[in-house]
Amino acid sequence: MGEHRASGERKYYLSNLPPDATLKRLPCLIKARWVCEQAHQQLKEELGLDHFEGRSWRGLHRHALLTMIAYLFLQHLRFRAATGGKRRTGGPPPQPTLPAIRRLLLDHMTHATRLRCPICRAHLTLGSIMGVPKQC
Repeated sequence: MGEHRASGERKYYLSNLPPDATLKRLPCLIKARWVCEQAHQQLKEELGLDHFEGRSWRGLHRHALLTMIAYLFLQHLRFRAATGGKRRTGGPPPQPTLPAIRRLLLDHMTHATRLRCPICRAHLTLGSIMGVPKQC
């Protein structure tokens, strides 16, 4: 199968589907890979899947499981916000994005718990929780 993109780029795909497979099924399977790659990229960039520094197989699996649970929770919030609680089929991806929801949750947690710096006892901001160093 060949694909000609609007940018002029050409992509070609090989398939081992049976001969009786429909033409509609082939592009669906090709594009399904993109969804998996997009999810993996968001898990690494937004939720820290690539930040594991342990040495055990069990620890790696726990870290991967927790990031996937966080991803599913954020997707749930994203779909619920986009549809108003109604079921949704097809169409463009829902808004807001995962990074926006993560920022809102962290901002809400910061205000709800009133976290303080253990050194100077000043209230922590969203930036200090997300790794931006604070001068004490």
